[in-house]
Amino acid sequence: MFEAKMHLSDEQLAILNGAQGATMAKVMQTIVMFGEIYGANELVPITHLNGHLVTSFGIGTMKPLFQVIEKLVDDEIKTKDYFTVNPRPLDYNNVKCNLFEKFVFNKVLYTKQDFYEKQLLKLGLKDKNAFTCANYLDEVGNKPKYGDILSWAESSSVLYANSVIGARTNRNSSMIELFGNILGLIPNYGLLLDEGRKAQIRITLRLSKLPDPQALGQAIGSHITNEVVYISGLDKHLGKELNDKAKAYLKDFGTSLASVSNAGLYHIDNLTPEAKKFGTKLLVNGYKTIVIDEVAFARDIEPIISKNEEIEPEMCFIGCPHLSFSQLNDWTKRIVDGLKAKQRKKVAVKTILATSPDVLNKFKETINYELLIDAGVKISCFCPYMYTSNPLTHKKVIVTNSNKLRMVSNSHFYSSDDILYFIVGKDEA
Repeated sequence: MFEAKMHLSDEQLAILNGAQGATMAKVMQTIVMFGEIYGANELVPITHLNGHLVTSFGIGTMKPLFQVIEKLVDDEIKTKDYFTVNPRPLDYNNVKCNLFEKFVFNKVLYTKQDFYEKQLLKLGLKDKNAFTCANYLDEVGNKPKYGDILSWAESSSVLYANSVIGARTNRNSSMIELFGNILGLIPNYGLLLDEGRKAQIRITLRLSKLPDPQALGQAIGSHITNEVVYISGLDKHLGKELNDKAKAYLKDFGTSLASVSNAGLYHIDNLTPEAKKFGTKLLVNGYKTIVIDEVAFARDIEPIISKNEEIEPEMCFIGCPHLSFSQLNDWTKRIVDGLKAKQRKKVAVKTILATSPDVLNKFKETINYELLIDAGVKISCFCPYMYTSNPLTHKKVIVTNSNKLRMVSNSHFYSSDDILYFIVGKDEA
């Protein structure tokens, strides 16, 4: 019989010893073993019980995953409350595939997609619209509050929840986040602890203007592994209020940062909630200081910037992570104004904006939705990351403003300002 080293309550011990059945005992044992690996001495209650699962794709080779979930479903075990999940990998209506690609996607790669989604609904998935990597957006309805304890795994969601909201979750692994939300308990270590949320590195920015968020994520991420960072100087350009512009910026910055490092939390001086509350008290004794000026920034982002403006892209992906409502409106203005300046009516390259189903439903009620569709833009709720992280897409010439997407594909990265060069069309000679 498994004996826990950490302290467990009588109720927790009962579950571990089979009081709620053999399957729940295995769930508890897995969570306890996971926590003990990281030195946790107890389990703590999750206070925001709406989980978010990182695994959303039904790849046929993931048989162990399907078997575990099938066992949970057969035993009528569900999460404590509803959960959301990362985006679907495909959208044949808006992101067209040729017959060969469609065959491979359906018959080789994502052969279990429909089966898996039915499993998720039985397990506690919120609804058929609950597929997004930006589950914390207001429209989606899975937004924790300051101080909440979570069990999440998706790296960009973890960064946003910890940093922008001030909730608390570690960067858990797939299935651990699910088991935590089934039990309503999670091991108490790392970023759940006050001490674990202090910064070991202070990043001082000395930049003349607000940098592209994805590029900034690359620049800062190149200096860290899994440390908490305290960032000074960004509020000079971004402001001291968490308005829609700031939240959208930090969403994209955090996704890029999480892609190039194992960071789970950052603080921004005068802006993010814990930095506003505690200031430089969040710095540990003997913290390291790194200054990023114009020269250092250009050096740090050198590996990701594509300098080839003569490429002929087949596709342009924007929305990794999924775009917010305000970002959809912002991109509408950029694209429509850019086309008017070029005296053109349609985008020059197949352009797909990715967002959550709930945000898209709200956006469809605006005039901007019609303007984008009329301009030839497609709006999808798929996952650009999953679409491009397979060999079939590696020969496609894709441009993107997502550093995360660049890392898993052969796509060319450009800043949000520069990518309009391809969307609205090059100047005619």
